[in-house]
Amino acid sequence: MLANKEFFEGIALLKCVTATYNKGQVTLAPHILYTRHDEMHVDAVTVERDGKPPRELKIGTFKLSGLKDVVVEDRPFEPSELFDSKADKYQGTTLLVVET
Repeated sequence: MLANKEFFEGIALLKCVTATYNKGQVTLAPHILYTRHDEMHVDAVTVERDGKPPRELKIGTFKLSGLKDVVVEDRPFEPSELFDSKADKYQGTTLLVVET
């Protein structure tokens, strides 16, 4: 798992991470790192995609193996009100979650 360290750091310190995803550049505010089907995933708010803000803020799910060139940025974020750490899909699978 290549990007674990960066996502652990981003979640623990409430810092955005940048990565290449589907050949584009994304800036993410990672909220939770968890496993599903023996693969690691991160649920995050997309702050920017190819340098532009999204049309609407939402929590997206990203498989860590699909995120390349991950870098922790010196760009803090506030946990989103859209995020629910108690959602069923996280029960028993959470590795790290933002403090709210």
